[in-house]
Amino acid sequence: MILDGHIHLSEGAPEPNKLAERLAQAGVDGGTLISLPPECFAHRAKPQTLEQRLNNVLEWNRGHDHWFPFYWIDPTEKDAVAQVDAAHQAGVAGFKVICSHHDPCDERAMPVYARIAHHQKPLLFHSGILWDGQPSSMHNRPAGWEGLLTVPGLRFALAHISWPWVDECLAVYGKFQNALSSRPDIGVEMFIDITPGTPPIYRREALTKLHTIGYDVRENILFGSDCTAPDYNVQWANETRARDDAIYRELGLDASTVALTYGGNLLRFLGKTQRTAAQKQLVPGQ
Repeated sequence: MILDGHIHLSEGAPEPNKLAERLAQAGVDGGTLISLPPECFAHRAKPQTLEQRLNNVLEWNRGHDHWFPFYWIDPTEKDAVAQVDAAHQAGVAGFKVICSHHDPCDERAMPVYARIAHHQKPLLFHSGILWDGQPSSMHNRPAGWEGLLTVPGLRFALAHISWPWVDECLAVYGKFQNALSSRPDIGVEMFIDITPGTPPIYRREALTKLHTIGYDVRENILFGSDCTAPDYNVQWANETRARDDAIYRELGLDASTVALTYGGNLLRFLGKTQRTAAQKQLVPGQ
């Protein structure tokens, strides 16, 4: 099963049948559909109310067992905690945050993350360079997420392997892995979303580092395309997978690891399955 963990919705009435056709052409069985953006992204889409955005993303996903609605939230909004509760009650599968105007662990955002963890929902962050036409990338360097160690029970992912800060992303992942294995009571788990991000010339380097650094990443890597629905870019998705598959063959990855990347790990990120093996414990210096 191939699940695309990073699909954005476009404005307009839901067209799930059109998206289903495009996904089938790409050999994709489903994935996460990210709602229209909050008000702080008014330059990208016409602002809509909480109810409008929730109704829209849920309507897109209705009737598709392997499509998962994510609610895009601005955690600095005054009613953000209430938004989390409303979205959870409505049935969203997870949440999305882009730190365009605030640091990842801004004091206004931390209670929002805690509420998401309370509802046992995953949280997908943009990380790395941010193409938004604004000076915002300083908010998206991976080390800025270390503060999430204080949010017990949170499952979160950093998207785009944090390109161009791939090394920093892996270092932060190692820190969270060490904390989870040595202090399971903390219960904070980090995933790495390998959605490009990385231009093709950097892709082999990034994936090689990811799979050879020695950290236990096998069950914490998520595939994504960053495509838009309903006009899912079949050619781009196929090219991305073909490029990655060639790198996986060069690295000698086994079929089960590749299968987890393409689908199984997303199901675990969503809380629908459990780990297949205990996570390797890391000690400082590794």
